[in-house]
Amino acid sequence: MEPTPATSGVLSVLLLAAALGYLTGAVVVRRRGGWWPAERTISWIAGLVAAMAALVGPLADAAHHDFTAHMVGHLLLGMTAPLLLVLAAPLTLALRALPVARARTLSHLLASRPVRTLTHPVTAAVLNGGGLWLLYTTGLYGAMSDHAWIHVAVHLHVLAAGYLFTASVIGVDPAPHRPGRRTRAAVLIAFLAAHATLAKSVYGHPPAGVLPADARTGAELMYYGGDLIDLVLIYLFCRQWFQAADPARRNRPAAPRIHAVRPPRVLWRLPAEFPLEGHNARDGNRVSN
Repeated sequence: MEPTPATSGVLSVLLLAAALGYLTGAVVVRRRGGWWPAERTISWIAGLVAAMAALVGPLADAAHHDFTAHMVGHLLLGMTAPLLLVLAAPLTLALRALPVARARTLSHLLASRPVRTLTHPVTAAVLNGGGLWLLYTTGLYGAMSDHAWIHVAVHLHVLAAGYLFTASVIGVDPAPHRPGRRTRAAVLIAFLAAHATLAKSVYGHPPAGVLPADARTGAELMYYGGDLIDLVLIYLFCRQWFQAADPARRNRPAAPRIHAVRPPRVLWRLPAEFPLEGHNARDGNRVSN
């Protein structure tokens, strides 16, 4: 069953609402005299565009009869879009844009036990990886093609679970009970192994209704395309760990990852052995001579 105009319309409205809500938050912060990085806004819009490409349009239509197109949509919706959306730090923006009372309510919600459990890396990895195993090793993939509501539910789960997992590993938003980096590293390694194993399983045992040749192409795309996105995830995780372990950084007072006001922009620096005062003094002497 191809996506109906109604389901495509609902998904489009949800994504457009997410874009409008984020842009409104950025405008509110700036009107209050604060600052919000443009690159965060670009990351949010790019993530929504990636999700839109997987859910609505030619790729989404082709995904219903072409497993390779379906896997391209999986990489966009379940891996690329979550990575870009997490880097946009939407919760940090919401905490700064909302009125104080609502921001406190949101802060209490983030610290609550249910949210703490849901956003734990192990829970997020089970929801993300477990959902994919359920999709490709049971009859769920075929049911998704036969029922529009299952199609919508599965895609929303893939996007939400991908976001939760990415945020639990490299999230830049506040997380009062985020586990240590060794725990997150172990979960990340286990998830990467499960994802690669699933790709090999799809290669050898195609989902019901998928031709073997089409399944092999899609599985190879899942394996190698997923590796490329995973490399970005690993790089960001290791960079955060390296920065946190820097002794000079650890000795400084705790500060938010995203500045509330625009930091001074340094266009260029003089070499350390050529200080600014000496440079100006020599120029002045040259002019006077």
